[in-house]
Amino acid sequence: MPMPKCSYCSSMILFGGVREGELRFCNAECHEGGALIAGMREIPEDTVRQAVWKIHQGPCLLCGGQGPVDVHASHRVWSALVVSSWTSKPQISCRRCGIKAQLGGALFSLGLGWWGLPWGLVMAPVQIVRNLWGIAKGPDPLEPSEELNQIARIQIATGTATDQVP
Repeated sequence: MPMPKCSYCSSMILFGGVREGELRFCNAECHEGGALIAGMREIPEDTVRQAVWKIHQGPCLLCGGQGPVDVHASHRVWSALVVSSWTSKPQISCRRCGIKAQLGGALFSLGLGWWGLPWGLVMAPVQIVRNLWGIAKGPDPLEPSEELNQIARIQIATGTATDQVP
């Protein structure tokens, strides 16, 4: 069975989450944003496709370098005794900037992720492997990812779509 993904931000949901009908969200903030989903379904596909390709073929928003630009997620965990916290942070950038963020997440987790019981010992290897998998695989440079498509839909639905994505 595949890992469930948040219906709003497309992050993988490892534990918990919030359900609403067939939709699943990673946290309350994404659940609130989920109200946009109904409006997003009304956006014409041509409008979304144009916005996605404009982002995908544009310059990197972080370094200004040449694209393709897509969504790259970095994953971190930190732990201290019985407290552990893990996050996944998607960023829209070129592949080089995405790899830098994923390497940073892997190194952060390697140094600070192991120090809590039990979740630090469990989640540190998970987050490190997720970063290494993202570095090795990465999104298809010829085709925008579904995550980029989702972000473009959200921007159009909220009226925040511009020539460049913040």
